[in-house]
Amino acid sequence: MLGMMMQRPLLISDILTYAAEAFPTADIVSVRTEGDIHRTNYAEVRDRVGQLANALLARGIEMGDRVATLAWNGYRHFELYFAISGIGAVCHTINPRLSAEQMIYIVNHAEDKVIFVDTTFVPILEALQSHFPADLTYVIMTDRAHMPDTKLPNVLCYEELIAEQSSEIEWPLLDENTASGLCYTSGTTGHPKGALYSHRSNVLHALMISVTLKNTFGEGNRIMPVVPLFHVNAWGLPYAAPLVGASLVFPGPAMDGPSLFKLMDSEEVFSAWGVPTIWMGLLAEIDAQGRKPKGFGDVAIGGAAAPRSMIESFEKMGVSVVHAWGMTEMSPVGTHGALPGTLKDAPLKERLDFKQTQGRRLFGVELKIVDEDGNVLPCDGKAVGELYVRGNAVVSGYYNNEEATAKAMDAEGWFGTGDVATISPGGVMSIQDRAKDLIKSGGEWISSIDLENAALSHPAIANCAAIGMPHPKWDERPVLVAIPAGEERPSIEEMHAHMSEHFAKWQLPDDIIWIEELPMTATGKVSKLNLRKQLADYVLPDMRG
Repeated sequence: MLGMMMQRPLLISDILTYAAEAFPTADIVSVRTEGDIHRTNYAEVRDRVGQLANALLARGIEMGDRVATLAWNGYRHFELYFAISGIGAVCHTINPRLSAEQMIYIVNHAEDKVIFVDTTFVPILEALQSHFPADLTYVIMTDRAHMPDTKLPNVLCYEELIAEQSSEIEWPLLDENTASGLCYTSGTTGHPKGALYSHRSNVLHALMISVTLKNTFGEGNRIMPVVPLFHVNAWGLPYAAPLVGASLVFPGPAMDGPSLFKLMDSEEVFSAWGVPTIWMGLLAEIDAQGRKPKGFGDVAIGGAAAPRSMIESFEKMGVSVVHAWGMTEMSPVGTHGALPGTLKDAPLKERLDFKQTQGRRLFGVELKIVDEDGNVLPCDGKAVGELYVRGNAVVSGYYNNEEATAKAMDAEGWFGTGDVATISPGGVMSIQDRAKDLIKSGGEWISSIDLENAALSHPAIANCAAIGMPHPKWDERPVLVAIPAGEERPSIEEMHAHMSEHFAKWQLPDDIIWIEELPMTATGKVSKLNLRKQLADYVLPDMRG
């Protein structure tokens, strides 16, 4: 027997329509590439999104067409999120940090019809445009007064494009499984792979995170996405914040510690979201200022494992840390580190022990760990296996890439993350490492993440990476590659003394290499692939003549 309930599709356009009605004055603050700060609200954005959608239709954009963006976090990029998907087209966000080869590949693989670009990134497209289709249209995201001189063909001005259009639009009643967004993984090997989101998956993901993270998502809360709109939906914030009436503060291109501090302080940002490298810069500025930004009480950290020392620094200043985990292929949030009620009044050490994990799964996400033969392992907090996921906001394959899809999915339809993890009886998940980054020494595994966390608690280290270097007897031995926080350069013996409480002697790194900068991926993580290439001629201490 079926229930007797109406069937209405879950559509992204309904999110903005609702926000404009329920929370019309909730504001959207943006640092613009023009150099000023722009202010608007959900009611005004709804009207501009209507104009933009009508402009796209007038330019011949149809259902399923891919419309690309190459832009910072700001109100115009936010408008594109809703206008493109609202008419049934696909919002293809392009990461400006991708290599030229990768960017050329994804624009052609996605078969983009239009690229909307911030003034900052026009030179990138000018350098590559000969590799793009000749009829590709470029829309520069500014007004006529700030239009740059450009060699790009088929160029339009954003503000002029929408000015002549009506704000009134009747959003089409789409199938909720209609594709809405396309985001390519940055990929360390081979071509990037496309995650093709649907209206249903994006709306459900927004509901999942806004219900789960109740401290963050409240009407009137001011949230700053430092995580970019150009990658994996800014972790769902453009959809979740309007649902609850939270204001959005977009930092634009200014993402260094002093700039973020100034913006957060002046706008009284309550919650900020981003990767650990961003928060290293902010913490340095907080230390320099001798205080945290006004109103700051909540921070979400994801994209890479947060060092315990970072979590502790925030917690001690009264900023609650949510250590989250996810992937491009998961929309992206899969687990969250919001503190369970049972630990609310626990000692700091116990709270930190929990917050250092990747936490519990979101509703709608299922987790399992398997051994090398694909056998499911117990959730006992001890068994270590490769993590597989499935759920309403998890990909069922990669866009137009059957080979990659076949490699990623198991026989039961679960997606293989490439992460190695444990899961406790209470469902608390802890990432041990990326499978490719585990260090195997003498037949035993060493977690590079654990080594990095321990090393980062030393005040002389600003950032670091632990990698395995080839060894004729032990297969691999760990080496620590570190950026100094100041003039001090601790010796490897000093680092052993600092880290020995947490590791057996054989697990400790054999050497420490000091460098000025770690190579980063397009999504702000340390690129261990490139780091290994940089150290191709390195020889371990016990192998030197």
